[in-house]
Amino acid sequence: MARIEHFNNPNAPKPNSIVVAVTVFVQDEQGRVLLIQRTDNGLWALPGGAQDFGEYIAETAVRETREETGVEVEVTGVVGIYTNPNHVVEYSDGEVRQQFSICFRGRYIGGDLTTSDESSAVRWVAQHEFADLAIHPSMRLRIDHGFAQEREPYIG
Repeated sequence: MARIEHFNNPNAPKPNSIVVAVTVFVQDEQGRVLLIQRTDNGLWALPGGAQDFGEYIAETAVRETREETGVEVEVTGVVGIYTNPNHVVEYSDGEVRQQFSICFRGRYIGGDLTTSDESSAVRWVAQHEFADLAIHPSMRLRIDHGFAQEREPYIG
């Protein structure tokens, strides 16, 4: 399913759904961040996705990271909560989703980098390499907040 992200776009379609979703900021021993290249829009992003029925939200973070990257993580904290009503995602099936995403901090436990139906590439990325990657501004905000390691989570 194709996906178009509208960010601070006054001509964006009006949202018709809100879905609880997560992203996960996890670093390896060298301080590199785990990223995927999304198959639906080609952009680089933190792994993540929507919560399933019967799941604790931290379980969503662990499951989505495993499914999209092959990496096992343990949730250790919250980077931030992202609810900007000026960020909507338009899907080819007609859904227009207002953003509601919790970005978790995760600890790398193990696993081998593996692509999935949702990730055409998976890699650990050093902070100085981000300028060379196509990353949506809302995702870059989460990454920057993850690196900042503030005591309190971002709420916005």
